[in-house]
Amino acid sequence: MPQDRYNGRGSGRTGRPARGGSSRDARRSPQGGRTRRAASSRASERRGADAPSGRLSTELVSRHGLLAGGFLAASAIVLARLSEIQVFNTDWYREQANARRVSSQTLYAKRGTIYDRNGTVLVSSIECKNVYLNPSLIKKKQRRRAIDALVDVLGMDEDVVEDLVDREGTFVYVKRQVDEEDAELLAKKGIAGIEFEPAIKRVYPNGSLASQVLGVVNVDNEGITGLEKQYNEVLTGVNGSLMRERARDGSFIAGGAYEKVPAQDGMDIVLGIDANVQRVAEDAIAEAVERVGATYGSIIVTDPTTGEIIAACSYPTYDPTDLASASNASMNLRVVTDVYEPGSVFKTFVSAAVIEHKGLTPNTTFDVPAEVLVGSDIVRDVDKRGAAMTMSLREILRRSSNTGMVLVGEKLGADAFSEYVIDGFQFGKSTGIDFPGESLGIIKKRSEYDGASLGSMSFGQSLAVEPVQMVRAMSAIANKGVMTTPHFLKTRAGEEVDWTDGEHRVLSEETAASVADMMLTVVDEGTGMDAQMPGYEVSGKTGTAERAGKDGGYEEGNNMASFMGFVSTKDPRVLCYVTLDGTAAMSYAATPVFRKVMEEALPALGIKPTR
Repeated sequence: MPQDRYNGRGSGRTGRPARGGSSRDARRSPQGGRTRRAASSRASERRGADAPSGRLSTELVSRHGLLAGGFLAASAIVLARLSEIQVFNTDWYREQANARRVSSQTLYAKRGTIYDRNGTVLVSSIECKNVYLNPSLIKKKQRRRAIDALVDVLGMDEDVVEDLVDREGTFVYVKRQVDEEDAELLAKKGIAGIEFEPAIKRVYPNGSLASQVLGVVNVDNEGITGLEKQYNEVLTGVNGSLMRERARDGSFIAGGAYEKVPAQDGMDIVLGIDANVQRVAEDAIAEAVERVGATYGSIIVTDPTTGEIIAACSYPTYDPTDLASASNASMNLRVVTDVYEPGSVFKTFVSAAVIEHKGLTPNTTFDVPAEVLVGSDIVRDVDKRGAAMTMSLREILRRSSNTGMVLVGEKLGADAFSEYVIDGFQFGKSTGIDFPGESLGIIKKRSEYDGASLGSMSFGQSLAVEPVQMVRAMSAIANKGVMTTPHFLKTRAGEEVDWTDGEHRVLSEETAASVADMMLTVVDEGTGMDAQMPGYEVSGKTGTAERAGKDGGYEEGNNMASFMGFVSTKDPRVLCYVTLDGTAAMSYAATPVFRKVMEEALPALGIKPTR
């Protein structure tokens, strides 16, 4: 091939003019292209028309120049934007892209297990599944099958399921905390778009036992009531995570990016609760409420020497596995959250104060009239006697004489009553109990006393306290003058919890022993005889308080009947307080309940007979 046949760059031949024009004409072409000029000349010849004028050529140049300039400007903008993306915002855009293609799942930590004092599991956690949908993966042909499967296995409403299946997007929860068995059954159906993630839920081996004490958690395993709330930080572990790569349709990519951070489980705790005593207490208070037609009832059992709570319950109660049926009232542990006028049980603290601070003894006598005026109210004793009697302090307590206690309160005086009864036993102050929602009571300040205050409060009216305050105060009498802090927690993560910081002396050991002995007389010979237990010394005190009505006065036939006692008198290890609220019955309704609970508690705790 001759070397001069092609120029090596263009497609035209060299050394020969094009047809229809010279080589010079081709070089002067407005388009700068020899081939385009030759074609134009040939076209003119065929049409018999003149070649384009100089003006038209100039316009064409201008138009093409504008187009070229616009293209260059647009290209510059695009390039600048690309530079911004690639250079300046690389990390941000990478994060956004990763977020769209990486799925993050929470691996929930197991909450700590809660045990009773004997190692019985009260509540624990198990693995389960959260069921969710990726609606974009559910094909039309599979829609009905997916709906039927979710309805049949999960027991859900069909209309609700249809709405979830028909939603747009790649994620929507169907049901959380589904049992593993149900999740497995659903998974075996192999329906694309029905997916699962690991989860944790609380289980209650003993049903509703101690439900008010334990409390509940939400779907995110956060404690919202009871001890679950109180010790949420202890019981809650550290959640882990699972990162997996997804495709555009939301499905997981086999062999894609994968990262797992294991969860760290929460700590276990042990309570002072005895499951057997708790069960007896719950059964006993439920039966008593129904029997006497009360509105509510409560029981709290403690070791007065340590403050450990052995049982605590209120009735009505609830089932923690069926929260939809639970009311706010049924979820309250009333021994902590509700306040009552305590009635005659309060007389023990007034007696203790007058012995400790005024030098009286159980044998100090009073001339007790048949009735006394308290403010504008006439106060009589329940026996409705018509004549005055000489009574010792022991006798006043044995008979539970209201008129006699008015005289005892006057002997103590308003200032000393406020200082040694109210402040001394810390009524109206937090007990330090490890439970949320404690009420502090309704207690008058000394400056708020009127003409009826001292007399009424002396026999347990005109003030309101929660039962746990009464229990703490009574611990000072049972525990040789030293008040202890009521508490549920015994050990945390295997370590004993020290509650002694809350202990302090309220009475001398001698005064405490004197009051305990007077309370023994109440059970042996007085109003509390139904609380007697063969083989045991029982110190106790009955109480009947009228409940205030909406109009401000007291309602006849609306009482708070109660009994508090401990065993044994000289070496007490178990204290029990029973309240029945909103009943026409009096204290006699509470004493059999006390005895029933104690008959279970004493042998369970190894308390041997003392008589």
